Amino acid sequence: MNPIDPVILFFLFGLAAGLLRSELKLPSALYESLSIFLLLTIGLKGGQGLATQPLAPLIPQIGAVIVLGVAQTLIAFAVLHGPGRFGRADAAATAAHYGSVSVATFAVVVAWLGARNIAFEPQMAILLVIMEIPAILVGIVLARGVSRQTDWRALGHEAFLGKGVTLLLGGMAIGWAAGPDGLAPVKGLFFDLFKGVLALFLLEMGLIVSRQVGELKRRGIVLIAFGLGMPLLSALLGLGTGMLLGLSVGGLSVLATLAASASYIAVPAAIRIAVPEANPAISLAGSLGVTFPFNILAGIPLYHWLAGQLAGAAP
Repeated sequence: MNPIDPVILFFLFGLAAGLLRSELKLPSALYESLSIFLLLTIGLKGGQGLATQPLAPLIPQIGAVIVLGVAQTLIAFAVLHGPGRFGRADAAATAAHYGSVSVATFAVVVAWLGARNIAFEPQMAILLVIMEIPAILVGIVLARGVSRQTDWRALGHEAFLGKGVTLLLGGMAIGWAAGPDGLAPVKGLFFDLFKGVLALFLLEMGLIVSRQVGELKRRGIVLIAFGLGMPLLSALLGLGTGMLLGLSVGGLSVLATLAASASYIAVPAAIRIAVPEANPAISLAGSLGVTFPFNILAGIPLYHWLAGQLAGAAP
């Protein structure tokens, strides 16, 4: 039996400390710095990999993950607005969270695969960025429709030039331009310290998740069932998409994890501008309080096992 990854233990420690109402708290400036570091490092790693391969084969993959994100958002909205009986604005906002992706979950699956020496395609960092955006736009259309009141300029700026997307794209551009040799002088800072920084980040995430318990109690079984069921369905859609694209077992694991994850950084910022009447506590309670812990504790090993089964059954 494999021991629990230390970064997961840091998350559990933060969660336990928060639930016990400990005074433990990371400075907000440190949390911001950790986020910037992780986003830049993920971008650098992806760009470094892209420097060693042609870009043309990425076009069908980009198209496929856009369709995947749109489909996930529509499915999530149908479930929440129908059987879930969420109001239109809350259903659309929450669906946008689940159609998009979590950078922190991506960082965890990268560390999980790296600890087991399981390789995956370097372009997954680009697909991560691409999958951030379609769900935001679809969610807003579902909530409001297309009208003259929609501030598309502000929305587009937040979706395409928000801090997270900018850091990821900038990191990838630097990694691609510099290549593996050019990045060697900064490898010690960005690559070697990645897992330690991720551990501190997840400690703070555990504290944040502990603060979502109240909303989970108010929303009860519906939000919990959705927060567990939607990632499983999305992971299957991600695995199917990955099989069509011919990804490796590692790539299948990453794409399934991305599909199963839910955003809590880029989407809340964009939705706050476009759908202010939506209650952000509902979306964050589901994405952070249920889906994020499920994915990093049980989902990633499950998705990797499924990827192995599918790859082994493929002709």
